[in-house]
Amino acid sequence: MKRDCGSGIGCVLMWTVAIQLLLFGSGVHTSNITKNCKLFPESERNVLERLETLTQRNFTVDVKTEKEDYSYVFQICGDVADVPGAGIVQVERKKTGTQSTMIGTYNSTQIIGGSEWVMLSYRNPSKYEPCTKPMSQAIVMITCNTKTGSLRVLQENKERDNDCIYLFELESSAVCQAPQSRLGTGSILLIIAFCLLVVYLIGGFLYQRLVVGAKGLEQFPNYAFWVEVGNLTADGCDFVCRSRSRDEASAYREVPADPLEEEADERDDHLLPM
Repeated sequence: MKRDCGSGIGCVLMWTVAIQLLLFGSGVHTSNITKNCKLFPESERNVLERLETLTQRNFTVDVKTEKEDYSYVFQICGDVADVPGAGIVQVERKKTGTQSTMIGTYNSTQIIGGSEWVMLSYRNPSKYEPCTKPMSQAIVMITCNTKTGSLRVLQENKERDNDCIYLFELESSAVCQAPQSRLGTGSILLIIAFCLLVVYLIGGFLYQRLVVGAKGLEQFPNYAFWVEVGNLTADGCDFVCRSRSRDEASAYREVPADPLEEEADERDDHLLPM
């Protein structure tokens, strides 16, 4: 039976809700894959969550010698080669076919991390060939790089007394520290002050010219105030920074503004001949 969604607005709302539910459901399905790992100790869970973007991906490295031909397949908190609990698997290629051996399980995970590196460890508490020791341990050193590289084998040590050690390296941007702003508090305050100054100058100029009708230097906002500030600043600098003594007499006498009055005793009329 065909059902009508009714009005156009009702259809839009119904489709919006459906899409949001679909996106929400897919987000829940694809996120938090790192929770599949059984971590010891649990307090390092935040370090493991930094690798969330690398989950659901297989990282492979091939090893080929004169006698052996095999690969290592690594995945973060996910099953490799459909082996339950397998975090890293050795796939050996033989004439009769391939053979997969788990060398580390994410059910026994340890992790430590720094600002630009993470060291992830998978353990396998059971014996297997070619490791005859009671336990094996696969350690993956994940270092910072802007591009995610391929898995590399650094060491295969099967001669230890108690366990076999497999050491790998993987480069990824997932462990890189987020770039921090280089601007300090002082720089931010200077930028804000500069922006306010620009707004003050432009706004004041437009107001003086368009509203007040000022011309020339009078268009400068608060022109009289800033002229007075400049004069006072100059006087202050002169008062503080001038080198000559303020009590020293001037080398020149001040010329009075009023005309000199002739005094009677200074007249020389009696010197004229009679």
